[in-house]
Amino acid sequence: MKLSQHFKNRSPSSIRRAQIKFNQRKDKGSIDVINLAIGNISMPIYPAMRKRLTELGTERFSDGIIKYTPTPGIDEARNAFLNILKAEGLDSTSILSMVTDGGSAAMELMLLGVCGPSSKRPLLILDPTYTNYTEFSKRLSIPTISTTRVIDQNGEFSKINAKEIESLVIKHDPAGILFIPYDNPTGQFLTQDFIVKIAKIAVKHDIWLISDEAYRSLYYKEEILSSIWSLNEETVKGVTGRRISIESASKVWNACGLRIGGLLTDNKEFHEKAISEYTANLCANALGQEIFGAMASEPHNKIQKWEENQREYYRLNLFDLKTEFQKQIPGLIVTQPEAAIYFILDFKNLVEENFHANDFIDYCATVGKVDLNGKLHTLLLAPMSGFYIDETIGKCQLRVAMVDTPQRMRLAPKILSKLFTDYVNE
Repeated sequence: MKLSQHFKNRSPSSIRRAQIKFNQRKDKGSIDVINLAIGNISMPIYPAMRKRLTELGTERFSDGIIKYTPTPGIDEARNAFLNILKAEGLDSTSILSMVTDGGSAAMELMLLGVCGPSSKRPLLILDPTYTNYTEFSKRLSIPTISTTRVIDQNGEFSKINAKEIESLVIKHDPAGILFIPYDNPTGQFLTQDFIVKIAKIAVKHDIWLISDEAYRSLYYKEEILSSIWSLNEETVKGVTGRRISIESASKVWNACGLRIGGLLTDNKEFHEKAISEYTANLCANALGQEIFGAMASEPHNKIQKWEENQREYYRLNLFDLKTEFQKQIPGLIVTQPEAAIYFILDFKNLVEENFHANDFIDYCATVGKVDLNGKLHTLLLAPMSGFYIDETIGKCQLRVAMVDTPQRMRLAPKILSKLFTDYVNE
């Protein structure tokens, strides 16, 4: 039988590549693998959600019946996203909420609603961007255009130029502009002033304004929270009715495996048609909705305290780990984390022209091993080439996700240093 050309051309996502390779390894049972390739957080979920989890077989679904929910989600889960916004000081009055199977399903719905399959109008992104946006764009045959950010010798990404973005809008007529204020993968924090500038461009050229806010509240600079939901008609006249945000229970709330995401908008027609499109999926995970629904009635002061604690946890670990990578691998460029839970390692000062991070990651996953105190370890990271439209830009770069326990993550720099040395020598 013949596969479709689409399937023949598929390869694993950058964030799953290393895990798939490691699972094929014959000696995997004897290797302690530290997986920092994907944002799969290893911390307990929010307390109210955890309480709901324990109730699933007793108070909830005690009759053993688990039915489909309404396509846009149960009211409680939909309101959970809105209650979180309110706790963060944002006005949710005009926002329409629907629940999806993870933020990924919301991304795909957004692309269908903004551009449509086999679209002639592209989506404008900030390169590099989260790999799922480029993967879904390929799946739906939606073109993408971008302004590119590069890493300097100090580990800082180049600033985004609003004038350059507008010139791309004029030249290519995109259907919308997508950005991630708490950026995955760069770790850049996009301020509210920047969002205002981009929103004015969207209004001026009558296009959609899309913000991925899965990491909202995870920022480490002395700034205020930024969001498209902080915009209003006074700051950007005409912004109402063109805003879409991607939401998730995965990151701030440590609930990756729930697979609960959200698609929020202030455009009634977009919301209704998104629900119509999603009826083919029937609904999001019913158990996940029940658990995440606990956030709908949580007091705002508790939500605020949790977010403060999350920020402090990542702030300390991100900077400590960045310093340790630089210490263990002199000459390595390590980006400065301002937001989200990632930073990037750039080996360009340490390698020959033929080095490719994909090959190094495959080595770490398939044969690489390091003996620390009598125990064998390896490390899984994500190649940055999958986050750029032009994959050659990221060929010497790896993304690190701050997702394992602090104790295990502290081993990562030593392990990577030895793996890199072994790889280069081979």
